[in-house]
Amino acid sequence: MTDAKAAIKDESLGIFEKYLTAWIALCIAAGLLVGRFLPQFGQFMDSLKFKSLSIPIGILLFFMMYPTVVGIRFSDIKKAAKRPKPLLVTIIANWIIAPPLMTLYANMILAGNPQYIAGVILLGLSPCTAMVVWWMFLAKGDMAQGLINAAINAPLMLALYAPLAALYLGVSSIPVPWDLIALSVLVFIALPVTSGAISRRLLIERKGEEWFNDVYRSAVGKISIIALLTTLVVLFSFKGEMTLNDPLLVAYLAAPNLLHYATMIAWTYPLGYFAGWKYETAIDTTLIGSSSHFEVAIAVATTLYGIGSGAALATVIGPLMEVPLMLSLVKLGLHTRHLLPRDKAKDRVGTHVDVG
Repeated sequence: MTDAKAAIKDESLGIFEKYLTAWIALCIAAGLLVGRFLPQFGQFMDSLKFKSLSIPIGILLFFMMYPTVVGIRFSDIKKAAKRPKPLLVTIIANWIIAPPLMTLYANMILAGNPQYIAGVILLGLSPCTAMVVWWMFLAKGDMAQGLINAAINAPLMLALYAPLAALYLGVSSIPVPWDLIALSVLVFIALPVTSGAISRRLLIERKGEEWFNDVYRSAVGKISIIALLTTLVVLFSFKGEMTLNDPLLVAYLAAPNLLHYATMIAWTYPLGYFAGWKYETAIDTTLIGSSSHFEVAIAVATTLYGIGSGAALATVIGPLMEVPLMLSLVKLGLHTRHLLPRDKAKDRVGTHVDVG
């Protein structure tokens, strides 16, 4: 796509793309209000589960994920696989630094509330392998590199989550939700990537690459945005009543998460700058190093301590925090990317979404 075409395309952004940040804020507010004044809706949606995975959220996340990965070329994945340093930093961030850091902050801020501490620690132990790919897309990151990083975290979670949780929680054994992790990998990585690769090949063969980039990806990008906004309404309706009725408790439980988030960003993003990485690689590493797989944390907390426990309540803060925090990081990346080298080809190809 030429620069002139890109400029025309940016000028013709739809109302959803152009004001995405405002729409996200409105949908979060709508979800909280629905949860507060129509709690039956949130309770019903939350009850629709398969193997601890929310069916409505699973469907919506697939329609968010597919448009973000459909443009990934196999050659890009091969190139990304040859750059082990970003992946190594991601592993160190998620599995060596994040667990003790979250444990430290949880014990400092939530002292005297052992179940709250346990829930927050479980959040810190679970790096995101799903929605983080969407945030990489919005931040104009390297989708191939980000997909590899997210995919590698899935088997690492299977191997490391239980022993690390046992270590930092001080309990003898941790029930690992193998089925939930496997299902998450299938729904959020394998299925959209496979669907994207097949449809990409067939459509380019029949319609050409220019039509695929200019027409098809633009169309499915709108579906992805609608899926995101619907996800926010549903997600925030789950705990809207609690959030609005007891905002001080939410803020109390959110404090260690916020501190953890800020600390992880403070070293991962500058590391990309000093290592001479391109912006696309640096923002990927930062996003996945500061996000969490809250579904796994909620499932483990519920199994260990009970559905009405303080630990389970603390893990619920995860999805409430994830969206505004990741969106703020996306905006930070887009406003500072001029400070790092950039892949100009990635700027010119694909659906542009304005989150500034």
